[in-house]
Amino acid sequence: MDEQRETLQRIVSTLANKNDEIHNFIDMLNHTIKNVQVSSSNAISELDEEFDGLYSILDEMKGSMASTIQQEEARKIQALKDQLNQCSTALESSEELLELAAQSLDIKDPVEFLKAATQIKDRVTMASAFRISLKPKVSDSMTHLMVDFALERRMLQAVKFLPVPKAPEIDLAACLVADNCITVSWRMPEEDSRIDHFVLEYRKTNFDGLPRVKDEQRWELVDYIKATEYTLSGLKFDTKYMNIRVQACNKAVAGEYSDPVTLETKAFVFSLDSTSSHLNLKVEDTYVEWDPTGGKGQEKIKGKENKSSGAPSPKRTSISTRSLPRAGRDHFTGESYTVLGDTAVESGQHYWEVRAQKDCKSYSVGVTYRNLGKFDQLGKTNSSWCIHVNNWLQTTFSAKHNNKTKTLDIPVPDRIGVYCDFDGGQLAFYNANSKKLLHTFRTKFTQPLLPGFMIWCGGLTVSTGLQVPSAVKMLQKSENGLSGSTSSLNNIAYEHLTGSSRVSAAMNSVVCEGVRLVCLDPGGV
Repeated sequence: MDEQRETLQRIVSTLANKNDEIHNFIDMLNHTIKNVQVSSSNAISELDEEFDGLYSILDEMKGSMASTIQQEEARKIQALKDQLNQCSTALESSEELLELAAQSLDIKDPVEFLKAATQIKDRVTMASAFRISLKPKVSDSMTHLMVDFALERRMLQAVKFLPVPKAPEIDLAACLVADNCITVSWRMPEEDSRIDHFVLEYRKTNFDGLPRVKDEQRWELVDYIKATEYTLSGLKFDTKYMNIRVQACNKAVAGEYSDPVTLETKAFVFSLDSTSSHLNLKVEDTYVEWDPTGGKGQEKIKGKENKSSGAPSPKRTSISTRSLPRAGRDHFTGESYTVLGDTAVESGQHYWEVRAQKDCKSYSVGVTYRNLGKFDQLGKTNSSWCIHVNNWLQTTFSAKHNNKTKTLDIPVPDRIGVYCDFDGGQLAFYNANSKKLLHTFRTKFTQPLLPGFMIWCGGLTVSTGLQVPSAVKMLQKSENGLSGSTSSLNNIAYEHLTGSSRVSAAMNSVVCEGVRLVCLDPGGV
């Protein structure tokens, strides 16, 4: 019976998942239909604009060429009219001279006749009729202004839709997610020399598989990528996955998007729990500040409105998704200026960073079980571990656990990285800039761990949503491989609070710190 029930439950779960996939696909189809309609309408509008542009150019050219013909007509007619006027004047003068010459023939007096003949001869010599051209200055032909659009007509008849680049193919095996950076690699299905650049789009999501239409964030765009690989940096991994797609563009048009891929972006995300913090602390999601006046809950801090931390952190398979019960514990009080994270670590490896204000007098950074009392301070119980910085009068740097203190004779970094390996029983602190190891606690964690912070006279900013940096992974791997021997390591340093001194050193590594997630956590005194 139980076996059949379990089988049926698996069937129900499988059907529910399949139904969810089909619903998502239906939403996608409906969304695609709408996009097709919109795209078609846009294409027709652009086609109308292009043809209207052609019509406009043709009309403009026709008007210009017609004007040229009319101007040529006017020029020729004017030239012919001028020539006509000259000819008419010459003819009139010639006719007058002809009549005079005819009359002179009737003169009987030889002297008068000779005189008239001489005058006529002189006038004939100067007559315009003998000096004008009897050939038209211009022809009546207009063939030099004829046109033949046969070639252009063939070109227009050959006009087709623009060649669209094919969709790129994302090489999932070559994609890399590390150090809060995502490197995406793709290729074209076939060589295309006309491609000018690529466009990459990415979107955060908490759903695996095909991108969803509903309840998703908008696509972020990176344009004008010349290569077939691109690294996204400056990312905040506050969701489980990232959807990625790429399209190719030539000089004129963009092609289809590639099939989207979904990459896992797992990281530890938490906020500060203001519901149980000390009343002398002002707490936001990403900031905590000591308030000597006694604090009145959530106020405006640094020009920002306080934000309720009621929204749960994204679910993680290795992180408790249950925030602290909002009415389940008292506020810290007395000299325990403490605030805790709202999400617990129950397994896996996680990393976050803390930055203190320059004028911060005293703070602690660490982890604790849920049972930390309201008067307890980090590091003074057997269920809390921390490193403590005291800048009062002189600077001291120490590690604390179970009310025991170990002085750390190293400079205090401006940013502290916290590495927690729950299953491996390690809590390590790093210089977040250089990734040099500051201190390591080794123990067996038996209960879920909450990030913990104590702060006095100053403020703390916490960055979450960070992956474990590659340099830290490398250092941890080397450290775990020591097995009591230091022959293979020269630059690794770690110390257990109750153990003897091991090899002290520092390992310089270059890390791609892609994203700065800022989540505030206070430290302790």
